[in-house]
Amino acid sequence: MVNIGIFQQFMARQPETIILKEHVFSLPGDSFSIRLADGTPILQVKGKVFSLRSRKKVRDMAGNHLFDIRKELLHIHTTFVIKDPRRLKIMKVKSSFAPLGSKATATFTSQNGKQESLQMKGNFFDTSAEIKDKTQGSLTVASINRKLLNGGELLFGQQTYNVRVEPGVDKALIAAMCICLDEKNNEGK
Repeated sequence: MVNIGIFQQFMARQPETIILKEHVFSLPGDSFSIRLADGTPILQVKGKVFSLRSRKKVRDMAGNHLFDIRKELLHIHTTFVIKDPRRLKIMKVKSSFAPLGSKATATFTSQNGKQESLQMKGNFFDTSAEIKDKTQGSLTVASINRKLLNGGELLFGQQTYNVRVEPGVDKALIAAMCICLDEKNNEGK
């Protein structure tokens, strides 16, 4: 079994599906609830209102601050950084040109000290994406599927993502990558 991630308590023990639901009109800004397929909540994501850097604070269900997701400015390609509560960078997600769809690469150091490079590629309409481990021969570690044209999306632009995470992969970091994909896709809207 692979071991890719930082947060041991969020490592998938078997193939698991997490559901990210965006709350567009939430009071603190663009926020998400993240739960397992059985409805068990695992993470809370609160956006900061009027944040130039699209800052989001991620907490576990006990209220412990795990990390922040922030957009870095002054890059040719959209770039997000994930910083721990001490404001140390723990992951970088950088988009790159893709002729049909979206593409981004996340780089970080796993808890075992190994340098990781996960590549996320989405289809033309960004309704699905695959996340592959580039350091292990393009092994698929997660798959993202967006529910297309649900009521919330039609009325409010609210997205819902179903994300299948493979065993030994950090669900919190995969959720962060999915949120970066959402933020990137919302640019210019």
